[in-house]
Amino acid sequence: MSWLYLSILSALLLGVYDLFKKLAVHNNAVMPVLFLSICAGAAVWAPFMVWSAVSPLTLPAEFLRIEPLTWSGHAMIFAKAALVVSSWICGFHGLKRLPLSIAGPIRATAPLWTILFAVAVFHESPSARQWTGVAIIVVSFLAFSLAGRKEGIRFHSDPGVWWMIGAMLLGAASALYDKFLLQTHSLPPNTVQAWFSVDMAIVLLPAMLWRLRRTPGQVPFHWHWAIPAIGLTLLAADFLYFTALAQPGALISVISPVRRGAVVISLLIGIFHFKEKQFGRKAVCVLGIIIGILMLS
Repeated sequence: MSWLYLSILSALLLGVYDLFKKLAVHNNAVMPVLFLSICAGAAVWAPFMVWSAVSPLTLPAEFLRIEPLTWSGHAMIFAKAALVVSSWICGFHGLKRLPLSIAGPIRATAPLWTILFAVAVFHESPSARQWTGVAIIVVSFLAFSLAGRKEGIRFHSDPGVWWMIGAMLLGAASALYDKFLLQTHSLPPNTVQAWFSVDMAIVLLPAMLWRLRRTPGQVPFHWHWAIPAIGLTLLAADFLYFTALAQPGALISVISPVRRGAVVISLLIGIFHFKEKQFGRKAVCVLGIIIGILMLS
């Protein structure tokens, strides 16, 4: 399957992933939800990591084989895990505080920052069309702030908005780092995902141990079936994404915007499942973001 179709399927799964996150963090402690969802994904890969080390030739499929890594390879993947965990912590806190139909579109503007980072770090030169796309996304984002005011959300001072902006910036940096791992260093997609899943649990473990101290005023944790569903859905979405990005000729400037198309699903779920308001205004803003994202491609 071509990298473009893989990216579209990944985007559809990301929309469902946002639904599971919103369900899991509602009136719930963020850190345990995040940690357990990460462990669900790591638990899928762990048996195949052991199997690959003990008897790789008996694996039922080649894509399940986890290649051995050098110390530098482990260090690079661990750095990605730390980056993504930071982004997820911000994203989960933002999603807990904001309607899904607002949190999703804020997160979807990440390609804007991806291209700006590419200009600043890699000295790329966007075309006039791409700069027009940047302007459209910025205008749509500002329009979203007006829609948010109708629901009592002040974009310049709301903590949930700033949590989502942090998640967005870290997510943009992660997208550029993915290309560095998969194309520059040619690391196998399944090997990256497997070690990345395990490393994220390791990165988050100290925070979980600290939380067990049960400080006063701590938000209580309760189990929800959506918690493992978060990890498993993201596992499938990321597997498609890594496979797409590793293909020759795959363009991160196209894959990243296509994956952000999940914002449409987030909007629809927020409006029809959670009964959120301002559908018309938000739909226009989402359309503007999508048009801007496509112009960045």
